[in-house]
Amino acid sequence: MKYIFIAALMLTTPAVAGGSGDPTWPCIQPKQPHLSIGQLWSGPLPDDAAAELAKRPDIAALAQVLEQRRLPMEEAEAQIAAFAEGASAEELTALFVAVFDRIDAYRSRIMSGVARYAQKQIVLSDQIEARRAEMARLSAAESPDFDKVDAEEEKLDWDIRIFTDRQAQLTYVCETPVILEQRAFALGRAIAAHLPTPTPAP
Repeated sequence: MKYIFIAALMLTTPAVAGGSGDPTWPCIQPKQPHLSIGQLWSGPLPDDAAAELAKRPDIAALAQVLEQRRLPMEEAEAQIAAFAEGASAEELTALFVAVFDRIDAYRSRIMSGVARYAQKQIVLSDQIEARRAEMARLSAAESPDFDKVDAEEEKLDWDIRIFTDRQAQLTYVCETPVILEQRAFALGRAIAAHLPTPTPAP
């Protein structure tokens, strides 16, 4: 019967592929709720003054533009270069702080969404297992009610279709936090490239 094939499919399709200590985390990439500014920024270590300067309207507005993934890096670099023409090291650092804060906050929301996504998959996986058990029970009866078996099989088929479709989307879902981290790194490098070169000690 078709449900036997579907059951075999379920055995080869994991609900989650934990990439961290969290067994419910569905991504190969480790679960890291927040980025580290020290790993993405090669300039001066941001302090409270940089965080306050990052709120300046022109810096905040530029950061909002730069964080957009639809903005090509070439255009982002051009806008950074234009800002850097009259900017101090403190202002450039503040610009990265503003960019970092926006990307990190958005990425954290994505990470939370991934966790909810995975939980829904776990619930659906449990539902599929329950339907499989019910089909086995109905089929094992002395006089099986094939109408009920067929009805349960249709429900099982539909649940598995949803499950596998969602699994196929996991690659994109899991890659999004990585893409955001890569963008933050690229923007940090582009901003840091305009920092004044330290004067060698005599």
